[in-house]
Amino acid sequence: TFPFTVLGFHSDNGSEYINKCVAELLEKLRIEFTKSRSRHSNDNALAESKNGAVVRKHFGYSHIPQRWAPLINDFNQQYLNPYLNFHRPCFFPETRTDDKGKQRKIYRYENMMTPYDKLKSLPNAKDYLKPGLSFEILGQVAYQISDNQAADQLQKARQALFKTIHERTLNTG
Repeated sequence: TFPFTVLGFHSDNGSEYINKCVAELLEKLRIEFTKSRSRHSNDNALAESKNGAVVRKHFGYSHIPQRWAPLINDFNQQYLNPYLNFHRPCFFPETRTDDKGKQRKIYRYENMMTPYDKLKSLPNAKDYLKPGLSFEILGQVAYQISDNQAADQLQKARQALFKTIHERTLNTG
């Protein structure tokens, strides 16, 4: 779960996102749902880059059968999401406008931070947290282990996950 309220959900036109279950969940939670235009892959450049840098790096390119979804979800919640949100730094761009009005993004090392640190840096950030959550509580999670320890735990858990899937596949066929 996110420490803040989700107001909108934007996806590409892939069937993994556009289905009755997702639509019902978003409607129930009153979350606005938008999607990209057909055959315009640049519409979702951020999501596509995250798919390459995160999803495919950790799970590969192969299809993962639905029967493994509970194991994958547990791995995501216990290891991958905390690592990405609290321990993996990202570049956050500055937008500069030149004399002609053209906007350019500049990626500086001083603007590299974790998503958690970026959230904390926003004006009135605490107003966006869910009731009952605070930056003190989130900080305990963030600083419980070092970035290197989190990466090590993630890799060991990933190896164990795929070993489990492989062994169960051999046993059940």
